Amino acid sequence: MAFELILGGARSGKSRLAEQRAAASGLPVHVLVTAEAMDAEMCARIARHQADRPAGWITHEVPRSLGATLPRVAREGRCVVVDCLTVWLANLMVGGENLPPGVGGEALPLLQDERDALLRVLPELPGRVILVANEVGLGLVPDTPLGRMFRDEAGRLNQMVAAMAEEVYFVAAGLPLRLKP
Repeated sequence: MAFELILGGARSGKSRLAEQRAAASGLPVHVLVTAEAMDAEMCARIARHQADRPAGWITHEVPRSLGATLPRVAREGRCVVVDCLTVWLANLMVGGENLPPGVGGEALPLLQDERDALLRVLPELPGRVILVANEVGLGLVPDTPLGRMFRDEAGRLNQMVAAMAEEVYFVAAGLPLRLKP
């Protein structure tokens, strides 16, 4: 079955829309979360997301290996929510702060390998899959080389995933706008 992508800015309601669509599917839900609790603020964010999810949903922590994990979790008769691709991308950019200015994500082998693995498996996944990602290209130009590389890599990833997705939504102020089909 084809997958869908839900894009939006920070606190736009994209995760809530993904959860609503997963719940409405009537299928058992597995959530693949990509955030790592590195500080107290992130711990609080993770706890808030966990509290918002319905009881009975199964959560998998997948900070890096989405391409390897998705085929093991996705099944016919199951809905999988990946929240979120943007945090996953940031996890893969470790070491990018040491690259010279102007060098892109192609210099980060882990990022390239993991992104390619994800893009390979997405079209083949059974069941229903909902991917969540931040749209980071609508704001200011980041003032650091790493920030600009992250923005560029996030934009490229979103374009690649959106091109393959059956449905794509953009969420702003909690309101979804269907972009595809």
